[in-house]
Amino acid sequence: MSRLEHIEKSVTELSADELAEFARWFEDLQAKRWDERFEADATSGKLDALADAALSELSAGQARPL
Repeated sequence: MSRLEHIEKSVTELSADELAEFARWFEDLQAKRWDERFEADATSGKLDALADAALSELSAGQARPL
């Protein structure tokens, strides 16, 4: 059995309360990893072109309030 299959089997055996707790934990983990990736992309300059385009549209009056 692969590591992933073992995890899947373990998750299916959780009680409803345990599954809810696991789901909260997993959602927090995903959010943390997304934040880390976003920060790395921002720091490395990968988002500069996107930010420049947005600022250009804002300066040109092409942006709308959210």
